[in-house]
Amino acid sequence: MQHIIDRFISYVTIDTESDANSQTTPSTPKQLVLAKLLVKELTAIGMTEVTIDKNGYVMGTLPSNVEHNVPTIGFVSHYDTSPDFKGEGVKPQIIANYSGGDILLNAEQNIILSPNYFKDLLQYKGQTLITTDGTTLLGADDKAGLTEIVSAMEFLLKNPEIEHGKIRVGFTPDEEIGRGADLFDVEKFGAAWAYTMDGSQIGELEYENFNAAGAKITFKGKSVHPGYAKGKMINSMLIASDFIDALPKGETPEETKGYEGFFHVTQLSGSIEESKVELIIRDHDMKKFLKRKDLVHKIVRKINEKFAKQFGEDIAVVEIKDQYYNMKEKVEPVKYIVDLAEKAMQDLGIKPLIKPIRGGTDGCRLSYMGLPCPNIFAGGHNFHGKYEYVPVESMQKAIDVIVKIAQLTATTDFSDPEILKPSKKKAKKKKK
Repeated sequence: MQHIIDRFISYVTIDTESDANSQTTPSTPKQLVLAKLLVKELTAIGMTEVTIDKNGYVMGTLPSNVEHNVPTIGFVSHYDTSPDFKGEGVKPQIIANYSGGDILLNAEQNIILSPNYFKDLLQYKGQTLITTDGTTLLGADDKAGLTEIVSAMEFLLKNPEIEHGKIRVGFTPDEEIGRGADLFDVEKFGAAWAYTMDGSQIGELEYENFNAAGAKITFKGKSVHPGYAKGKMINSMLIASDFIDALPKGETPEETKGYEGFFHVTQLSGSIEESKVELIIRDHDMKKFLKRKDLVHKIVRKINEKFAKQFGEDIAVVEIKDQYYNMKEKVEPVKYIVDLAEKAMQDLGIKPLIKPIRGGTDGCRLSYMGLPCPNIFAGGHNFHGKYEYVPVESMQKAIDVIVKIAQLTATTDFSDPEILKPSKKKAKKKKK
């Protein structure tokens, strides 16, 4: 496993934090340092058609080694890291044969990764973990995915007896700020379908995600000397507070799970004269998603009606922009691509955890761009923070899944996709 560790560490020690305030692609020039390294690695291991475009999108090809026709498939991951937490100066720590107890990340700051709080740790007792030093994120999201894809391609090249069709790999910038698929050339990529290696714990397999929108509401006010303000002052901050209070109770990220949608206020700023509220709107169900957006408009209309006479014009202005949609609509017609990944995991003794994503990936955008793209585990936990970690064994299993998917694709008769569905034995009825 050392080569996996070495490759992963070489990636995470390169700062690739993206920037939502930038208008360029990539949003930060430092992302290109890793992108160019990936080009060199893909070329060095023997991949063909290795390219990087002006926007930092990296692609490469593993040619087919069989004579019969096989669908071209792809594997995709992103190389940027989240701006939510510091990504510069990553110092990975290797915890061999994890004992199941607390892990001291940083003695000076007394930062501890504990299974008492992060209970998922306990399932990796005895394994090798890679953690942060408590001062940065790790970058397993999604440099674990990069490691797995490159390592799987290298393995297939070194083991030509494993049958596979043509495989395309793609690495994107700026996924963490919602732009990873913006300039992805699906036609150039040329795959019938693909998989993002961007999930969390081992076994995850996802083809449903949120419908997503972002909303910005600007509230106006009137500033008057507080000693003479009665009937004259309008404090925009209080109106913004009323708006937030009018959102449904119990429908926030911290109070929802599974298929439950939410409203999430992400930013609040203001003064008496002007305040701004930013929030994100999420729901797996399209009808409920549309109702959520409509509710925001209704609350704003009521506020405007309330202040129409006093203010003389709309005191609140709302802008809602859709961000991405549930990939389920595009993947279900070709559900066999999910069945293929599920079978690959089962063949390897991995229990598939098929569940909805409470978020989105490049894959959901790519699915609507004509490239159906379910999401597979990359192995990491606690993304975007100092408690992030990844078990090396999970990365190895993800590599195995990629290889098995490639092998199954080359040996499956896709004219009969039912063959991929796991058999469900009927329970025998007991004789009375």
